[in-house]
Amino acid sequence: MNLPLYWIALIAFGIINFFLISASVLVYAERKVSAYMQNRPGPNRVGPAGFLQPFADVLKLIFKENIVPLAASPFVHSLAPWLMVFIAMTVPAVIPFARGVVIADLDVGVLVILALTSISVYGVTLAGWSSNSKYSLLGGLRSSAQMISYELSMGLAVVSVVLLAGSFNLTTIVEDQSGGWALFGWNVFRNPLGAIIFIVTAFAETNRTPFDLPEAEQELVGGYHTEYSGMKFGMFFLAEYVNLFVASFVIATLFFGGYLVPFEPLLLKAFPSLDGSVLLGLLQFGSLFLKAAFFAYLFIWVRWTLPRFKYNQLMTLGWKYLLPLGLVNALLIALAVAIF
Repeated sequence: MNLPLYWIALIAFGIINFFLISASVLVYAERKVSAYMQNRPGPNRVGPAGFLQPFADVLKLIFKENIVPLAASPFVHSLAPWLMVFIAMTVPAVIPFARGVVIADLDVGVLVILALTSISVYGVTLAGWSSNSKYSLLGGLRSSAQMISYELSMGLAVVSVVLLAGSFNLTTIVEDQSGGWALFGWNVFRNPLGAIIFIVTAFAETNRTPFDLPEAEQELVGGYHTEYSGMKFGMFFLAEYVNLFVASFVIATLFFGGYLVPFEPLLLKAFPSLDGSVLLGLLQFGSLFLKAAFFAYLFIWVRWTLPRFKYNQLMTLGWKYLLPLGLVNALLIALAVAIF
């Protein structure tokens, strides 16, 4: 479905603003969920039930002084946070939010996502190096090693999905899950091991607990962004929460039916006029959003439940368990596709 250029621009504008606002909502949700789990009220001063607290924090960061260390590399120091935000806001361009509603419906959409997530490690590494601080540099190096290690397992989990769908196109991958009333055909039922591997590696790629070694305050003061202040620090914060939500959308798209509404074929059979309508598009976007919201909650829930891994445990899990399991899973899926 080829949309006119002005519609693509309008959709892009809406999606960018949607993810910018969602980052603030996720910060609020993180604080409220952590407060609930720790039996305390959480934000409750700014706005109704403290809902405007994230916006007050952004306002505070805007007026904070931007400090660049004297021995730092000023250009690279400024480039790193912009690079992180740019990559975080680019990935949604290839995600189909409803049937026919996608900014860039590329035949290699899956490869684009993997390529962009691979580049994000440069932002972290450059931030650590450009600060000219040993603690920041250690945080950047640890992040590089972690993300490279877990990208291999993530890639193998994605390969298993591509084998089932026979395409790198994300819309094709979603439509391939329409069997079983658009519910039991989800890849999580056909490829459960691949789903588990991908979800675990998504935690590692977004530097979320228990994989938040690059930001381990106890060991590295504050990680790769120790020497950042003001809005530059805010941009790292923004990129982290946008990445969290984008990862939730990608998990839902690859393994949980994407925009498909559960029992959609039965719904269209009962109401044929829905097919191709705006209402169906809204239902599909709502379905994808609810799935992504569940995984965003899962990211927050895990952060306040599990302790951080030690570095040797993190590397052992990635190289000795997830990578061999990913290889075996991709091989079994390939054999199943070839035979059946």
